[in-house]
Amino acid sequence: MKVKDITRAIELMAPLYLQESWDNSGMQVGDSESEVTGVLLCTDVREEIVDEAIERGANVIISHHPLLFRGLKKIVGRSYQERIVARAIKHDITIYCAHTNMDSAVGGVNFKMAEKLGLSNVQVLDQQQGTQRKIVVFVPVESASQVEKAMCEAGAGRFGNYDNCCYNMNGEGHYRPLEDSKPWSGEVGCIHNEPEARLEVLVNKALCSKVIAAMLKAHPYEEPAFDIITLENSDKYAGLGVIGDIEPQNAQVFLEKVKKAFEVKSLRYSGNLDRQIDRIAMCGGAGSEFVGLAMSQGADIYITGDMKYHDFQGNEDHIILVDIGHYESEHYTKEIFYDIIKKKNPNFAVDFAQSETNQVKYL
Repeated sequence: MKVKDITRAIELMAPLYLQESWDNSGMQVGDSESEVTGVLLCTDVREEIVDEAIERGANVIISHHPLLFRGLKKIVGRSYQERIVARAIKHDITIYCAHTNMDSAVGGVNFKMAEKLGLSNVQVLDQQQGTQRKIVVFVPVESASQVEKAMCEAGAGRFGNYDNCCYNMNGEGHYRPLEDSKPWSGEVGCIHNEPEARLEVLVNKALCSKVIAAMLKAHPYEEPAFDIITLENSDKYAGLGVIGDIEPQNAQVFLEKVKKAFEVKSLRYSGNLDRQIDRIAMCGGAGSEFVGLAMSQGADIYITGDMKYHDFQGNEDHIILVDIGHYESEHYTKEIFYDIIKKKNPNFAVDFAQSETNQVKYL
């Protein structure tokens, strides 16, 4: 197995175009063509984890948080990032991360949180908006299937648990080839009528150029007619946070379950724990910005990490706010990586980093 086989499987679930604009998910150090001898999984890449990988003979480290958010100007060992990069290169270790793309993917970090608490009817909390496009192209009926196939193979027509989604309507187009044209059908200077299919496919804006290039390559016309339409629809299959339901229960009893599920020694909260709750919103990592959104969607409790003092104030009568810690909310991401790799190759050597600990300590 090569590194690219593993990263391709991860990105099939959590495409890199899902990441936030400020993020740096993907390959951090290494060569995608390298043969893999073993994989070590972690939440954060630390120096001791690189040492563990070397000791175990694993040449790939996959983490949730990026090692590098910004470019390094020098690699002289002044910071842990510089030391890790130098040591990884020296020992031919590849470092790869899936951060906010895994946060925003269905089945990713937030869905794993929901799974740990047994939520049902789980949906994305902050759905991505303005990311969808519709490509409409007119193609001769006899060539419609090959053009549709090319577009779908390039990433168009994916919707939730379905792919190859396309609308096809037959009609008739006409055109007149002018001098110096090379018409696929018809004669120069004469009006030509052609039975055509109107194909419509959805595509994420990040894939538009790739899909259009595939369409033009497969299309028989010298000058294909096509439209790119910006959609205002929310993408319910991509975005940060989740919201779902549980059986009605006492809030304090539920928070004890939260502590156990996420291995939390202590948590911070505001609100009334004597109330009955049945609708839960969550966002792994730092998600204080979604308090209002959780309230607007009827959440009784909102669970996240990194909430500031003033984030807790003002809504005590409306919602219970819970900060379980950044690391605690996301450390199960390693299980997602493990399942992806094991599904691709059940006999492959994949391990959780034993040297990983939460960098934030509690007394």
